[in-house]
Amino acid sequence: MLHLTTVHEHQRLSTQDLLLRIEEAVERGETDFVIEASGQHDIGGPLWNREGRPLRFVVTNPGQRVGGMCMPDTEVIVNGPAPADVGWLNAGGRIIVRGDAGDTAGHCAAAGRIYIGGRAGTRSGSLMKHDPLYEAPELWVLQSVGSFSFEFMGGGKAVVCGWNSQTLSSVLGERPCVGMVGGVIYVRGPLGDLPPDVAVHPLDEDDIAFLDAGLEAFLDAVERPRLRRELTVWKHWRKILPAPHAADSHEGLPDMHDFRRNRWVENGIFSDVCPDDFSVRGLVVHDADRLRRPVWENARHDAPCEHACPAGIPSQRRFNLLRQGRVDEALRLVLEHSPFPASVCGHVCPNLCQTACSRNQLDDAIQIGALGRLSAETALPVAAPASGKSVGIIGGGVGGLSAAWQLVHKGHAVTVYEADEEIGGKLRQVIPHARLDEDVLAAELQRIRDAGVTIRTGCRVDAERFAALRKEHDAVIVATGGHKARIFPWPGKERVVAGIDFLKAVNRGESPAVPERVVVIGCGNAGMDVAAGAFACGARDVTCIDVQKPAAFAHEMAHIESLGGKIVWPVRTREITEQGLVDEEGRLFPADMVIISVGETPELDFVPETAPRFRDWLSPAADGSVLDNVFAVGDVVRPGLLVDAIGSGRRVAEAVDARLRGTVAEAARTQRQCVPAASLHTAWFAPCPADKRPDAAHDYERCISCGTCRDCSLCLTACPQQAISRTVEADGSATYASDPTRCIGCGICAGVCPCGIWKMQVNTTAA
Repeated sequence: MLHLTTVHEHQRLSTQDLLLRIEEAVERGETDFVIEASGQHDIGGPLWNREGRPLRFVVTNPGQRVGGMCMPDTEVIVNGPAPADVGWLNAGGRIIVRGDAGDTAGHCAAAGRIYIGGRAGTRSGSLMKHDPLYEAPELWVLQSVGSFSFEFMGGGKAVVCGWNSQTLSSVLGERPCVGMVGGVIYVRGPLGDLPPDVAVHPLDEDDIAFLDAGLEAFLDAVERPRLRRELTVWKHWRKILPAPHAADSHEGLPDMHDFRRNRWVENGIFSDVCPDDFSVRGLVVHDADRLRRPVWENARHDAPCEHACPAGIPSQRRFNLLRQGRVDEALRLVLEHSPFPASVCGHVCPNLCQTACSRNQLDDAIQIGALGRLSAETALPVAAPASGKSVGIIGGGVGGLSAAWQLVHKGHAVTVYEADEEIGGKLRQVIPHARLDEDVLAAELQRIRDAGVTIRTGCRVDAERFAALRKEHDAVIVATGGHKARIFPWPGKERVVAGIDFLKAVNRGESPAVPERVVVIGCGNAGMDVAAGAFACGARDVTCIDVQKPAAFAHEMAHIESLGGKIVWPVRTREITEQGLVDEEGRLFPADMVIISVGETPELDFVPETAPRFRDWLSPAADGSVLDNVFAVGDVVRPGLLVDAIGSGRRVAEAVDARLRGTVAEAARTQRQCVPAASLHTAWFAPCPADKRPDAAHDYERCISCGTCRDCSLCLTACPQQAISRTVEADGSATYASDPTRCIGCGICAGVCPCGIWKMQVNTTAA
């Protein structure tokens, strides 16, 4: 037995904390409780034991709703009075109050027994009901009840013993039984006026048998067994039932058509504001008569992960394919959108998809980044037939290679011109090897070569070479990226080292000389990479500063701090001196080297001045073009993440392909809407403890598959009209359809669909 005292050293335990302690104890297997309450609510329900053993609560001084929603095999004993809502929504428990009860005792009770050893307050027994699949609920009151008792009672049995209530004008209070349509009330004592909704009857043999058997248990429960003899004089008892009403007679009434045309409003109902077709529809209708109709909008909207990904990778579709056992297809699917699923998605991307993942509402995001690493060795998709067109791409970084990957698989001849001795751009030149496995990157770069892309390294393009490339190729894409560090005109700016040049030197294995004290300007992820590189090259004191809240990921900053680095903001630089960096407040940040990492701009001297620009960047048209058959992608258009460059390369490749084929590119993916969060039903999914989560390849059960059908068949089984059918397509996927001749437009399919696929629309075909 567990004894709980709710006041300790003048501190009262809150209702929430008390209920949590009770729930935890029940979970541990405790079944008997003694609770010294101090007005806490909701004691005693809804609770159940895993082994089905009965629960018993002995309570003093409870708050409202004691025994509320009480479950079968639960007994709640209140030693003394209880406030309002005793046994509210009782679903099968045995609730005993050995004193008076407040208002609405037994309100909405549907099962179980409630015993009141004194009086019960206003509206007691109101809305009691009886599900015929279960035993009828019972409410026993030793003395009397307050006004409006048994209001709208629809079922069950109530017993008001009227003990010690002879002086009252009615043991049921004023205006009892209003709207009563079901159940029975047994009453002993004066009744007063009753509404026409009910009628009073004498007891029959079955009534006496019920009361005789029930009184013994009731009186024993409220510790008044000696009253049995007094209360079993059956001539003092009566019963109240709903009054029988004569069947409505339709004799002499006009039919609906006549009433609407001639009697309600001349020439028809509401004819002054809208036309009336005078048709009469039943409550349950099909086909054209439905007010709403369901539409299966599979994959019409982006999932939040897909919508947040600049490359538009449909991760929910990948997990659906894995769920169907189509592993090879799932791993190849990402290659339709990106040639770098392992390098970028799996290693260096901030994974905006995981931040947007709906699963975050339950536990943690689906393992989308880790899934990308599984595609590192995936076979190439089949290329399209040769188009006879050629495309030159200036720059072998992420944006240019993304465009090359897409175009070569559309059948075009693609040549990449790279100024460096190897392709890969910032992935190879700047990202620290600790964050990106060199072998993984090498494998993905080789896959691009194997796809048929021609690579020319050590090929720097100037204005003359650019003009020649325009003549040599049917289209040219400028993808040289941003490699010129942004350095502001502070006094002493000549002392500042460009962060991108520093990282390139580190990645080349040059181990640049770094003094003991370093200040890094810029606290983004690139700034954290610079700081880590400085420590690796011998620095002992590294301070990272920024004018605003650092944009780097928390784990990146934590890593620098674990190395001994400091992160300070806001700091506005005034000048760089031999002693270090001085801010506008006059503070000195001692440093022997100052490295800046606040972004880069492109070098575009080879591009004609006629190309539209915005400051240091190109300003392309909607299709990515900057000159006739010249296009721009990635950081030459705007600074962004590596995944932004992948998405930019893919979109421009689609526009180039359309231009070369003389067609119109498909509408941009960004115009698609994200599936509304309100249409997703995460309640169908249980949180998964971190230690029980599967690896990325088997994490598909946690994936909600937002906006894309996961073939769970919930709609199929939930439809009350069996209007929904499932069809297996040739590729093994399933499609669902609703039969309008069966569908009544109830919306249950949309209500149960966890993925937001079924949508209810106004039935525009209604007659």
